[in-house]
Amino acid sequence: MDMIRATTESACDVIRWMASEAAALWPAILGSLSFRRSRCGRRNCPACLSGAQHQSHVLYGRHNGRRFAVYVAEDLVDEVRRGVDNGRALQDLLVQAGPRYVKALKRERASAAKSKNSAAKSKNKES
Repeated sequence: MDMIRATTESACDVIRWMASEAAALWPAILGSLSFRRSRCGRRNCPACLSGAQHQSHVLYGRHNGRRFAVYVAEDLVDEVRRGVDNGRALQDLLVQAGPRYVKALKRERASAAKSKNSAAKSKNKES
């Protein structure tokens, strides 16, 4: 973001920018996609006995303070990975938008106060 825009954009500009940038970030998923190897617990399982174990992908995340894990089928891994990447990009976008939006609100508030003061001074001069 260039310095001129940082000092002139309105809160509506920030909202439009955010919506425009976020539109390309769907689907968005919060969490992490992990590859894991685990034992199945069956007696005499050839995969477990060989040490290869059972391989799978899992989406891990948190909801209401509790961790969850969801098995991800191999044919869905690329789509889920794209969603996780988009989720991280959307988080970064929100981090950028916060300060820009607050600064724009503060500029608008200051501008409104200046206008109000100018109007009051003009009214006093007329009296």
